[in-house]
Amino acid sequence: MPKKQKRDFNFDTLCVHAGHDVLETKTITPPIYQSVAYPYESADYAAQLFRYEIEGFMYGRMDNPTNKMFEDRLAAVELTDKALATSSGMSAIFIACLHLLGKGEGFLTPSKIYGGTNKLFSETFPKMGFNPVFINDASNIENWSEAIDDKTKFLYVESPSNPNLFIADIPALAKLAHENNLPLLVDNTVASPALQQPITLGADIVIHSATKYLSGNASCISGVIAGSADYIDKIREKDYRNIGPSISPFNSWLLLLGMETLSLRMKKHCENALAFAEYLEDHQKVESVHYPGLKSHPQHELAKKQLSGYSSLLSFVTKGELLDAKNVIDSFELIIHTGHLGATKTLATHPAFTTHQQLTQEERMTIGIPDTMIRMSIGLEDIDDLIEDVDQALSKIR
Repeated sequence: MPKKQKRDFNFDTLCVHAGHDVLETKTITPPIYQSVAYPYESADYAAQLFRYEIEGFMYGRMDNPTNKMFEDRLAAVELTDKALATSSGMSAIFIACLHLLGKGEGFLTPSKIYGGTNKLFSETFPKMGFNPVFINDASNIENWSEAIDDKTKFLYVESPSNPNLFIADIPALAKLAHENNLPLLVDNTVASPALQQPITLGADIVIHSATKYLSGNASCISGVIAGSADYIDKIREKDYRNIGPSISPFNSWLLLLGMETLSLRMKKHCENALAFAEYLEDHQKVESVHYPGLKSHPQHELAKKQLSGYSSLLSFVTKGELLDAKNVIDSFELIIHTGHLGATKTLATHPAFTTHQQLTQEERMTIGIPDTMIRMSIGLEDIDDLIEDVDQALSKIR
């Protein structure tokens, strides 16, 4: 990277340059250090490395030069001291929360979160002696305030959420958290740092499923945590080292390349998704549309304040019954049916029977996921082709 300090450059420049010194590596493309171990200069040098007294690389399970390039780039665009790359988004959530918890302690989180995160919190964490508390009406700050007790260790939100597109009031939650000497963790996957930087809104820790927009082309499973140097260093020295949820150097390399086009992709994602959502909202075969860019969205005004764009994720509820929603999914010709989001291609899935199938029907209905909901991740194709495809699919509804 050029000699100016990283904070002196603007966002798009950081996405292209941060973390990689071209003169140091003698390459304009970041190199892949595909090695599990590194030579130590001396016995004393190795001892200092393993005591975390000096910067350097110990072993591939804990650190890697290519991984560090990606971590430094993500920290730069999320405005944090440091970042830590992980093997998946779920491992990032797991270890970010685990580090802050002791047996018998808990945290607060909205009930409207990704199904996998919901099950991590509601099934796995209780087995480990942790006690998450779910907030059903998370738009009401009083509900959060009333739920905080002496066992609460942090507040956690996913904003925008998947697949409901709930927008959390991050500044209000940050204020509440800090009044109670608690950190606020924000899953920023759906917005990406191109549309929202939670640190500027008061958050303390940012989490991503880097598999999604940071990658951009569905090529690598990966996650990342960003926060203060003290927080990230302690995770790396303890939980990360002990558990081993490390990312591969090749996946970090793919993420470095993906981030170079992040800003451009997000602009097109937002443009296409808004046009797609507006079309669906007026369609006679559609019951409702969930997209923060629509004026009908309950947190539209809040989304305008917190986001510079509304991302590509949306969901809609078809008219009719379960079979009708299945017919729509099965009738797509251009749109791909798969359980993913944030890719260059437009993707659709049926949350009730894929991403949230672990929940009972009663649980799904409680958090606003009916059987006739279809989740869409709008890609970079020509919008007219996408609208034509969804229109012919919706025509299959009786």
